[in-house]
Amino acid sequence: MTINERAPEGDRSYAAVADRLTMPLVEAMETQRAVRRILPDPVDDDIVLRCIELGLKAPTGSNGQNWQFVVVKDREVLATFARRYRQAWSLYGGLGERVVGNDESMRKILAAVAWQVEHFTEAPVVVVPCLEGAQRFAPVPALAASSWYGSIYPSVQNLLLAARAMGLGASLITLPLWSVTLSRRTLGLPMTVQPVCMVPLGWPRGRYGPTTRKPVGDVVHLDRFGTRPWRGQGVGRPQERSVAAADDPTPAERDATEVRS
Repeated sequence: MTINERAPEGDRSYAAVADRLTMPLVEAMETQRAVRRILPDPVDDDIVLRCIELGLKAPTGSNGQNWQFVVVKDREVLATFARRYRQAWSLYGGLGERVVGNDESMRKILAAVAWQVEHFTEAPVVVVPCLEGAQRFAPVPALAASSWYGSIYPSVQNLLLAARAMGLGASLITLPLWSVTLSRRTLGLPMTVQPVCMVPLGWPRGRYGPTTRKPVGDVVHLDRFGTRPWRGQGVGRPQERSVAAADDPTPAERDATEVRS
């Protein structure tokens, strides 16, 4: 795995970085993170289009392919969304400061978001994934909303993985779109097209992952919520698992220990 990798140096044209898409999928997944601090340096249009093109390979509900993508590079448009980003962050950022308290890791995340808010207009390109179709104004079951957004977010994840592989920094944000009506007006979207999120793209100022996550066993439940036979357990790659397995209790041993305690 490539640890603490920086953005590619020198030629950053599509022709120069396209071969990076052969990065193993597990490497892209394990080193992908929200990269908010990006350079204002331009990004080749073909790189952006290729990321979106790979996004189109994702599954979508009933194969509807009811997605549209707006690529924003106009400085005035970005400035408009930057103002709305600051408006939303003035509320949520303050709340976040109070909630996280002295949690150092969370304070670092807040600092990264605050940096993005203040430098949003410097992003060389922002992709706005949208959904096309009849809008539902009457209350609908939560499942309907889940199904609706499930037709765009798999494509967004494909886009993020493609960006990671080619060396771009990217993050998924929604605060600049707090007013769908104003966002439609700014982007010239018809009423039948809804902006869902924004993905600023640029060459990163820092490094990529790996990320820190809880053990998979801490968030997986068997049959019913609260039944966690794999608590504290990870899997990882086979060689990683074989080293850890000698010291890790089996699920049955862990359950017996929990019963005795």
